[in-house]
Amino acid sequence: METQVVKVEKNEAQVAPTNMVMEAMQRGATPEQIEKFIGMQERIERREAEKAYVAAMTAFKANPPKIFKDKHVAFGNTKYNHATLANITTVVGAALAEHGLTASWQTDQDEAKIVVSCRITHILGHSESTTLHTMPDNSGGKNSIQAIGSAVTYLQRYTLLALCGLATHEHEDDGAMSEPINDEQLATIEDMISEYGVDRPKFLGWCKVGKLSDIKAADFKKVLAALKSKAPK
Repeated sequence: METQVVKVEKNEAQVAPTNMVMEAMQRGATPEQIEKFIGMQERIERREAEKAYVAAMTAFKANPPKIFKDKHVAFGNTKYNHATLANITTVVGAALAEHGLTASWQTDQDEAKIVVSCRITHILGHSESTTLHTMPDNSGGKNSIQAIGSAVTYLQRYTLLALCGLATHEHEDDGAMSEPINDEQLATIEDMISEYGVDRPKFLGWCKVGKLSDIKAADFKKVLAALKSKAPK
């Protein structure tokens, strides 16, 4: 799979205002004139940052990561599958990083409501965010702290997915996906571990397996994304 790389190069429009400010100062420009030039520079930089963000997100969405529901929940008569926050952040975080993007959250509490905002920021500084709120999740016999934590995790998952325009998926073939990785996939993982100098025991612990060949086919993309995040910058 070929990764699209978004290159951001400075153009004359970005450089010119700085030169204009320096030249104006050398010619004895008034503070008002210098402030005007600085304001012009800031507006141009903001526009360039916005364009870079849009280009990066466009490249990201042209080849979006696929997120599978990796956890089954059952309590009482309620049963469902969902993608865990750890799964989502590992897969999405690695894919965003390839395009100079990173995600973060801010959590707040408005009286009884839990409020979570997710923000995606580009390396040039432009960012966009979305906010969701809900009541504490008291299902399944949770105590008050667990209810808040569950609500925060829920909102973190869905704000990130919403901002990225992504959805989670059921495994297409549960039987096949429960099988271990094949020899080719194992060789790929082995090569990446060696190339990136990954601590094998820790990585096996993260994968929750005793040996690499025990990794499930369902988890191959998630494991690959985690290894890519370890690549030297």
